[in-house]
Amino acid sequence: MVLLGMLTAEHFGLEVGGRGWLVWLLEASFSSLSKTYRPVDPNVTHTYDDIHTLTSHQPIPFQNDRKDSNFVSLTFIKNQKRQHIYVIILTIDSSFMANSLHSSTSFISNPVNLGHSKIPAQIPGSVSFPSRYLHNFNLNKSDGRVLRVMACSGVEEVQVDVSLSPRVNAVKPSKTVAITDQATALAQAGVSVIRLAAGEPDFDTPVLIAEAGINAIREGFTRYTPNAGTLELRSAICHKLKEENGLSYTPDQILVSNGAKQSILQAVLAVCSPGDEVIIPAPFWVSYPEMARIADATPVILPTRISENFLLDPKVLESKLTEKSRLLILCSPSNPTGSVYPKNLLDEIARIVAKHPRLLVLSDEIYEHIIYAPATHTSFASLPGMWERTLTVNGFSKAFAMTGWRLGYIAGPKHFVAACNKIQSQFTSGASSISQKAGVAALGLGYAGGEVVSKMVKAFRERRDFLVKSFGELEGVKMSEPQGAFYLFIDFSSYYGSEAEGFGKIENSESLCRYLLDKAQVALVPGDAFGDDTCIRISYAASLTTLQAAVERIKKGLLTLRPGVLV
Repeated sequence: MVLLGMLTAEHFGLEVGGRGWLVWLLEASFSSLSKTYRPVDPNVTHTYDDIHTLTSHQPIPFQNDRKDSNFVSLTFIKNQKRQHIYVIILTIDSSFMANSLHSSTSFISNPVNLGHSKIPAQIPGSVSFPSRYLHNFNLNKSDGRVLRVMACSGVEEVQVDVSLSPRVNAVKPSKTVAITDQATALAQAGVSVIRLAAGEPDFDTPVLIAEAGINAIREGFTRYTPNAGTLELRSAICHKLKEENGLSYTPDQILVSNGAKQSILQAVLAVCSPGDEVIIPAPFWVSYPEMARIADATPVILPTRISENFLLDPKVLESKLTEKSRLLILCSPSNPTGSVYPKNLLDEIARIVAKHPRLLVLSDEIYEHIIYAPATHTSFASLPGMWERTLTVNGFSKAFAMTGWRLGYIAGPKHFVAACNKIQSQFTSGASSISQKAGVAALGLGYAGGEVVSKMVKAFRERRDFLVKSFGELEGVKMSEPQGAFYLFIDFSSYYGSEAEGFGKIENSESLCRYLLDKAQVALVPGDAFGDDTCIRISYAASLTTLQAAVERIKKGLLTLRPGVLV
C-alpha cells in the first residue's frame, strides 16, 4: 500500500464544513496487502494502528490537538485485478454526528452520543462529495469506541492504457547515452569521474564558425529556412563534395537536417519496407540496428575480426545477401573501431553490391576528416556504378567540433533525397537557420577544414598513440590500431571470469565497464552495445592529461583482476 499523501477535503474535491476532518489518499492492491496481513478478510476493519504500521507515518498529523488512535479505522475492499484509490475519511472526535452516506452528493451530520463522557457530544458541519465518488460508501457507528470508516470500493483509479507500440518496444535504448548520463550524474554529485564514453570532441567550435552563428543572430537570420536547407549551404556542400570527394551533386540532391543521425534515420525510413534486411557490419554504431527496427526492417549483423582490423570480408557479405537485402551501411572511418576502409576493399564490396539491383548503400562519412596518414578516405559513391545507389551522409559535429549545433546532411539521387525531404517536412522541418550560417563558415575554412581541423586531428593522433602504447603494456589485451575517428576498441575479454573484491564476477564487457566506473571512476562503453562483447570502447576526445589520469586509474583497477587467459 502506498500513501499518496494527506489531503484536506478541499484538495480532493470535497466541500467541508466544521472542523476535525482529514482525507487520506491511499493506493493499494489487495495482493500487496496480503503480504502484510495473513489472512486478509476483505470484511475485516483495520484500526488506526494498522494504518500507522502500513504507512510508516509517525504520527498521522491530525488537524487538531487530539491524537487518540481509537477513532480511526477502515475496511479494504478486495479487487485482485485493479488498483484502487481509497478515500479514507478520518474524524478526530469519537462524538460524530452521522447518518449513512446515500447516493446524493452530500452528507449532513447529526448529533450522536457514542458513550464517552470525555468527548464532546456534537460536531457541527457537513461533507459534500462529487457524485462520481458515491459508490458503496458507508460511515458506520461502532461499539461506542471506534468509528468505522469503510473504504470506497467504487472510487477506482482510471487505468490509463500505457502500452507502447511494438515498433518502440523493439528499440533498445542507447548505452552510450545511458552511460554518459550516469557519469554526468556522478560528476554532479561530486564524484571525480573521468568521462570517456561520449563521441564528442573536447575542442571548442572554431572561432570563425562561432562568430558566423553569432552574426546570424545579430543580423536577424532567425526565421524558418527552406525545409531542405538554405540554398547557400546546399551549394557549399555541393562544392565540398566535388572538390574533396569527387562527387557531383546539385542543390536539389542535398538535404540538410538536424544532425547526421536524423539524416541516417530518414534515409532508412525512406528506402526500407517491412521485412527488408539492413546489412550492418559489426562492430557498429549503436543506432544502426535500432534505426532498422524503427523502419520495421530486419538488421542483419555481419561480424568482423580484430585480426582483420574490423573490416568487412567481401565473401561474408556475398554469402549473406538475399532478395530481401535492401540497405548496406558502411561507416569509414568507423565508430567504434576507428578502422578505415581502403579503396581496394571498397572496390571489392562495390562489385558484389552491383550484382543486387535492390541493394542500396548508406555511406556514413561523418569522421572523414579525422584520419591518420597513411590512411586515406574514399567516398563509396565515387566508385564505378555506385553513385546511383549510394546515400552519402556527413555533417559538422565531429571534424568541426559542432556537436551542439545539430547540423548534418545527406547527398544522393534526387528520387531518394526527395523522399527524405518529405519525411523531414512532417517531422522536424528544416535545421536551425543559425547553425546553417555556421555550417557555411565551416565549409569556408578550406580543404578538409583547413589548418583549424588539421590541428585538432594532430592532437587526436597524439592521444591515440599514447593510448595504444599504454594499453599495449597490459597482459591479455588485444588491439587494432585505429586509422581514423577518436576511438580505441580494445579486447579485454581475457579479464572476463575474474572475481573483483567487493564487486563480484566480471562476466562481460558491461560488468567490466560497471566495475571500472565503480572502482576506477572512469566511464567507458561496453562493446556489446556495438555488437562485440569482447571489447570496450574508449573515446580519446579528451585532453592528454585527462587520458593519462584515466589510464593510471584503469591500470590500477585491473591490477586486482587476473586475466583468465593470457594472450
